[in-house]
Amino acid sequence: MHPSFRWVRSSILATVLVAPSAALQADTDRAIEDILQPVQLTENVYYFYGSIEGRTPVNLGMNNNVGFVVTDAGVVMIDSGPGHKVAERIAQAIAAVTDQPITHVINLGSQDHRWLGNGWFLEHGAEIVALQRTTDTQAQYGASHLARSIRTLGEETMAGTEPVTAPSPIDADEHRMEIGGVEFELLYVADSHFKGDTMLHLPGESVVFTGDFVYTERMIGIQPESDPLGKLANFRKLEELNPKIVVPGHGAATDMATAQRDTGDYLELLTSEISAGIENWETLDETVERLADLPQFRHLLHYDSWHRMNVNRTYLFLEAQ
Repeated sequence: MHPSFRWVRSSILATVLVAPSAALQADTDRAIEDILQPVQLTENVYYFYGSIEGRTPVNLGMNNNVGFVVTDAGVVMIDSGPGHKVAERIAQAIAAVTDQPITHVINLGSQDHRWLGNGWFLEHGAEIVALQRTTDTQAQYGASHLARSIRTLGEETMAGTEPVTAPSPIDADEHRMEIGGVEFELLYVADSHFKGDTMLHLPGESVVFTGDFVYTERMIGIQPESDPLGKLANFRKLEELNPKIVVPGHGAATDMATAQRDTGDYLELLTSEISAGIENWETLDETVERLADLPQFRHLLHYDSWHRMNVNRTYLFLEAQ
């Protein structure tokens, strides 16, 4: 085991699954070299803790979490990163942990940084695993997301990247597999950040990789394509699974209590309060003003710039139902 790996075991989980240090919070963007230091969560499960800022030339677009599981039959990755070159660096970081080859890459969603690294891993022999729902959305947005990444990160950073989806997607809402003694459950509950988003449950490890329906440390975003009710439905499923460790789409790995505080409570308040406002013939502007200040969520990065927008988009979504 490489001495620099940050290590989390169940016996000391409470020590690590807490908010990052003040020094880290003060510098919320981090270089790719720091991001690609594997964080060990259980004996078999690791993740790369992405920057909690937006995509920048500093983080090379790795502002999300990517995971991997070391099994007796090889390494299973959870998402493939933002592009070809970063995918290669991810593989190098994993090779410092284990000699096992990367045999599978599971895609949880369709945003660029979750799957645009697929091509590199497919070229190097890995099987890409994704539901048909997910690959349909990837195909819809792949070209535009790649173009945005090139504009944001530069042509050199994104060189070699092509939007490559799973060659044999799974036409089901759930997919279970056992690889090298580890159970994997890929679950679709409802459309979330984008259509076809999924979560990955590792029942033997008591870990869930949520994708983008849970954020910690930073405010969850409601995109024009997002389904806020679907996000809440996914969170309800997470509550049912009740894992010891939650690996969010963005922000530090944590426990259920923190996931509830930073995301679950916000989604519940947003959808219930806005629904009530619409039923009472409250206008969009009135609803935004009424919910403009939610002090219990001010600790989240981007609160000032995202919260009102989230209220606006959730109102428009619910009004159209």
